[in-house]
Amino acid sequence: MKRIIALTILVIPGILAALGIKLMRDMTFGILQAPFPFLLLQFIVGLLFFIGGLGFVAGFIFHRDRKRNKVQTRFKK
Repeated sequence: MKRIIALTILVIPGILAALGIKLMRDMTFGILQAPFPFLLLQFIVGLLFFIGGLGFVAGFIFHRDRKRNKVQTRFKK
């Protein structure tokens, strides 16, 4: 059960990061999505989704590796 919960915790930010990439790609091709009034706002929201999702997944993996002592000595507490 713990593994399913951990997978769910990682999938949701991964989906947000993928949505961010899609929003930024659509802005590059000039496709305006429904809730955004102009393209620059769409790109900024996409960038925030991507950075937030990627940062959460990276932090989760880093925290797990730190608990298992699989990081370099400068990252250990």
